[in-house]
Amino acid sequence: MIHPHTELQFISDEMGYGVVATKLIPKGTITWVQDKLDIVLSSAQIDAMSDFYKNILDFYTFRNNKGDYVLCWDHAKYVNHSFRSNCLTTPYDFEIAIRDIYPGEQLTDDYGYLNISRPFRGIREGTRRRIVYPDDLLKYHKKWDKSIAEAFVHITDVEQPLEEILAPDILEKIKNISQGEETLDSILSCYFQEGENN
Repeated sequence: MIHPHTELQFISDEMGYGVVATKLIPKGTITWVQDKLDIVLSSAQIDAMSDFYKNILDFYTFRNNKGDYVLCWDHAKYVNHSFRSNCLTTPYDFEIAIRDIYPGEQLTDDYGYLNISRPFRGIREGTRRRIVYPDDLLKYHKKWDKSIAEAFVHITDVEQPLEEILAPDILEKIKNISQGEETLDSILSCYFQEGENN
């Protein structure tokens, strides 16, 4: 489920639709949680579908660390890629704002950590990276871990509208990490490589 202070808006002909903040979403806010309404499909289930469905799923799903495809039920599936993303995924089936996200600003992910199946060229943003690769998580996990850790410092200090749908064990883990009783797991644990884990 995407953060409630967002809405779907048309961004541009090049990007199509995107998810835009309607209020300030502070750094450390959980912006998305995988919930019970999201659809999780195995490779075998998708292989049994027609090309019509495969094309839709190829566009709107991401892969978790088990290689399953996750189709978000709400407008979370419209979150666009950015090489300067303001949200990052965590190993706990939720995403976090790694900086303040202002009203009218898009919520963005770096698709490099979403286990894409083939490379694609991103929109120019003045970054050295121009292409997203399936193994970007292996290259950039340390940088992303640092950003997540810096955001996690604020996780118990900001309003968390999605807190009620977090599993009790995840809430406990957040508390323990915040109190220094547990270590934050690396985003690298979200990585899936075709043929390696299946």
